[in-house]
Amino acid sequence: MQRPVLPLSLLALFLGGAALFAGQTGGTAPKDTPVRHGENTPTYNKDIAPIVYSRCSTCHHTGQVAPFSLLTYSDMKKRGTQVATVTKSKYMPPWKAFGDCSFRDNRSLTDAEIATINRWVEAGMPEGKSADLPPAPKFTDGWLLGKPDLIVKMPKAFRVPAEGPDIYRNFTLPLNLPNDVYIRAIDFEPGKRTVVHHSLFFFDATGNARKKEGQDGQPGFSGGMGSVFAGVQGGGVGLLGLLINEGGGQKGGSPIGSLGGWAVGAQPVAMPNGLAYFVPKDSDLILSTHFHPTGKVEEEQSSVGLYFAQKPPTKQFAGVQLPPLFGALSGIDIPAGTKNYTVEDEFTLPVDVKAFGVSAHAHYLAHDITLIATLPDGRKKNLLAIPDWDFNWQDQYIYQQDESLPKGTILHCRMIYDNSAQNPRNPTSPPKHVKWGEQTTDEMGSITLRLVTNNESDLPVLQSAYKAHVLEVVMNRSKGPGKRP
Repeated sequence: MQRPVLPLSLLALFLGGAALFAGQTGGTAPKDTPVRHGENTPTYNKDIAPIVYSRCSTCHHTGQVAPFSLLTYSDMKKRGTQVATVTKSKYMPPWKAFGDCSFRDNRSLTDAEIATINRWVEAGMPEGKSADLPPAPKFTDGWLLGKPDLIVKMPKAFRVPAEGPDIYRNFTLPLNLPNDVYIRAIDFEPGKRTVVHHSLFFFDATGNARKKEGQDGQPGFSGGMGSVFAGVQGGGVGLLGLLINEGGGQKGGSPIGSLGGWAVGAQPVAMPNGLAYFVPKDSDLILSTHFHPTGKVEEEQSSVGLYFAQKPPTKQFAGVQLPPLFGALSGIDIPAGTKNYTVEDEFTLPVDVKAFGVSAHAHYLAHDITLIATLPDGRKKNLLAIPDWDFNWQDQYIYQQDESLPKGTILHCRMIYDNSAQNPRNPTSPPKHVKWGEQTTDEMGSITLRLVTNNESDLPVLQSAYKAHVLEVVMNRSKGPGKRP
């Protein structure tokens, strides 16, 4: 019997730091707990508000993914006991990334902060002096990065049926750009978060995707990740070329290019160090979206906010994805009941680089993901570790400081999958044989390291070496689907 996948209508409650637990509705201190006030008693205004404003309110405010706001003392008092419970267990705020690197905008709480929240609740949640309250953060109509320079919306809503297989659909959004632009950040707002699994962003300056729009009588045009490229190939650029040249291209380059994407649980991030995507004038924005029916018919109409850079970047960036193409070339083939199915991939950097960000993607069976850099002198650096992978928290991580990786550094990616009945996130019961695929109940997996070369002239060298690596993966596929202990 197939176990139903947890509906995204429920998952949406958890996005951005939200959690609702049965029986945890009170906002007052437990009756058996004495209310204690003293010189060291935490107050909301002095001790709790700074924590909430910096870790929780980004998602817990009106118009965002969390189901309730945490911007005022009243808000927090209503949820105080619940917040104390989920922070003490470290279920909230959601933060999955670990490693030897510090990450920007880390939402996790320190043990001291967790203890402060619990002492505040035990003391009866006193408000404190108004003079101690810092200014509350301000948000612009749900856009986490402030008001976008350009907001575009799907021209028509797409009807997602109540039942059936996952749907892959591409949508053309005219940008009507009179000039070339550089984009430093993109914020994606699904109209119906319950049915949107992820969306990949691309620009198309050829007009070819626009010609495919609505040909079957429905908004957009059909197909999986590769379909969008069949309609916008101009110049013979395929999916692999777009991923290798993830920096968005440059003037005189390809008329199509990747602009990143959004997945369940992701927060928008601005490119660091003045980096930006180049988008030529008259380009259309392509949303390649994966929908997951939830048992209810939905009319989905996503919006996208674009943030322009004030000046052209001085460098291009690239993405190195291991295994390539979200693991499509790795021959993922996980027998039912297998607990530690492992896929690994390695790539040696041919030039000196600086890594500035990292992200991962997989489905429900993945449970342990790591990216280790072995430097030429033998030292190892953990660039990303997610020991408890969760399909619903697929975030993008920017390093607090660029990580220098010299020529000869070996990048080693390891993805471990659990297809046993003991995996509580396994979408089928009993477990079934799972292969690589785009359906939610299929599997895939990769880690993408985003970086710049120390010398701009070395970027083609890096791209050439990565292309050679992909071809090597293709050749080695006949030797077996990954490594299994």
